[in-house]
This record gives sequence, C-alpha cells and structure tokens, in this order.
Amino acid sequence: GNWEIYAMNADGSGVVRLTRDSAADGCASWSSDGRRIAFESTRDGYYAIYAMNADGSNQTRLTSDSDDGCPSWSPDGRRVAFQSNRDGNGEIYAMSADGSNQTRLTNNVALDRDPAWSPDGRRIAFSSERDGNSEIYVMNADGSGLTRITNNSVYDGVPAWSPDGRRIAFGSRRDGNSEIYAMNADGSNQTRLTNSAASDWYPSWSPDGRRIAFSSQASGSGSREIYAVNADGSGLTRITNNSDHDSYPSWGR
Repeated sequence: GNWEIYAMNADGSGVVRLTRDSAADGCASWSSDGRRIAFESTRDGYYAIYAMNADGSNQTRLTSDSDDGCPSWSPDGRRVAFQSNRDGNGEIYAMSADGSNQTRLTNNVALDRDPAWSPDGRRIAFSSERDGNSEIYVMNADGSGLTRITNNSVYDGVPAWSPDGRRIAFGSRRDGNSEIYAMNADGSNQTRLTNSAASDWYPSWSPDGRRIAFSSQASGSGSREIYAVNADGSGLTRITNNSDHDSYPSWGR
C-alpha cells in the first residue's frame, strides 16, 4: 500500500521486506561491502536520508534537512553522496557515513540530482538541468573538474557506473520515451540497450558488470517491474511480477 524497501536474489526469488512504516521509503543504495543500505524516507514528515543494516535492522536517520534524497555510497563506505533542496534548489552534497560533515559539492540555480559515485571513489556522476534540460555531468569527488558528457535536447539522467569504471548506464528520452543507454565514461559511444514502447528507467549494474537491472512498464499492466538485460542489450529478463510498482533497483554484492 506504500513504498517500502525490499531485497531479493538476482533471479527474483527470496523476496524479503526490509522496511515497514506508513511513509514512503525508496531509492535504496547498497554499500560496497554489502552490509549497509542507504535510502530516502518521509517517515518523519519530509524526505531525509537513512541507513540500515542489510537485513533491515538498525535503521538510522542521517540527515535532518527537508527534501534530501537519492543517496549513493562511496566505494570505501566512508561517505554518502545525495541530492538536497535545502538551499532552495537541488544540489549534490556528500557526508560521512554517520551523517556528519555534510558538504555541498555543486552550486547552481538549476536542478542537480541523481549522484552516482565512481568505483575508484574519485568522481561523481549526476544529472543537471543547468543547461536548460537534464544532462549527465561528471565531477571530482570534491566538486571540482565539472564536465558535461551528454548533450541532447531531451532528458538524460539517472547515471550508474559500471564496476570497472569504464562505462556509465543512464536513462534517456531521446527516442520519444524512456530507454536505457550506456556510454563510455567520457561520454563517447552512446548506445541504446532497451527498445520498448514503455518507460525504462533507473539502471543498476551487477557487480560483475555483465548485467544491468532497471525498472520498466513493459509488462503492459501499467505497473513498474524490475527487469535485467545483458550489458550489450541482449538477454532481457523480467524479474518481478506484482500488481503494484516495483522500482529503483540497486544491485548488491
């Protein structure tokens, strides 16, 4: 009846519910060691970042400002990047894993969101509307060295790094509806991986880099389900089958 965080095996079996409250819990992100999960929740009346153990225990609030969301763990597990509207518009922030040392990394009048930490911990990819529509950018982990890597008249967003750091998967509406694409980390070789009349969104790489999970309305039922596809776009597989929305996949180790 409301958004909660679940976990399952990569083939869709063994579904376990991890959160249980009357608010919206979403945008889960696994720590690199698989022991912790960061997520966003409205359980205290506004969006804030929380973290919990991988079994759902020890749920702890990390931020206290209004409208914080979309957390992403650093590879060493020491920091979490996230988006926040605390300064009046969406910016990218980072903090220590216990919620201390919250630091703004971007400073822009437009919307910055969907941070994703590179596997080497040196860079953060994110989507931004600073050039009039949503594009994907990459910056150093301290906010310096900003580079735009997509350039389209329509939405490009929700970037996700491959485990080897060589590619970035993302969602794009450049073909009239949301599809999953992948490109080299410098923005070259942009390739469409899905081809659906429905909306495909929120890609997440498997730890071995061979598969990409994403959410899609391709089932035709109107609800979102979790699918997975090989990194070259082949081998499409539906993983969940539910009458309500399943979304925001995050592939653990």
